[in-house]
Amino acid sequence: MAELKIGEISKPRFEYRSFGRCFKKEAERMARLSIPVPEKVWERRSVETYIVSRTNDVNNTKIRDGKMDIKTFVQNVDGFEQWNPLMKGEFPISAEVLNKEVFPAFKVNNLPELKKDTYTLDEFLTMIKNHPDLQAVIVEKVRYGYMVNDTICETGDVYINGAKTVTINSESTEVEDLKKTVKDVGLEGVENINYLQAIKRVIGMIDKPLAN
Repeated sequence: MAELKIGEISKPRFEYRSFGRCFKKEAERMARLSIPVPEKVWERRSVETYIVSRTNDVNNTKIRDGKMDIKTFVQNVDGFEQWNPLMKGEFPISAEVLNKEVFPAFKVNNLPELKKDTYTLDEFLTMIKNHPDLQAVIVEKVRYGYMVNDTICETGDVYINGAKTVTINSESTEVEDLKKTVKDVGLEGVENINYLQAIKRVIGMIDKPLAN
């Protein structure tokens, strides 16, 4: 029996994810098809801050527990997205890291001039708030973990600035395993929507609805 490994460094994963109002039937099938998983992933809760940019859809920046994590889009294979780590940082964060790694990831102009050596999280978020093309968004997650066809799966309730959406997800290093899971769960033809896209649609930065 395969073992669900959370947080383990492995080959880059491909991901299918969607967001909408309801995936009740698909979530029930995912739960029934799942093998037993470790208790630590039965239910996980977190509060994160995503930084979204009007001009960037390829770098995903989020902050949790005072730590910043940026992932970058690599490729799309048969409708599945591959993302790789771009940088990890911790607050207080240096002006050098902000200038060389963080701000370039947003792909915006008119970035603030940094006059200090280091910046706290609150100072960083103030700079984001003051920029017309950037927005900090609070994302609360309640996630339920499964494993189907050797793919790491989850369903979850996601609150984007308080607005409730539902997500369903499967990820794996093997695209063929992902295809089977998407078919078995009943998600064929349902749009693959990543967190960046979902957040932008909910806050109105992108004029497009979620999957349902």
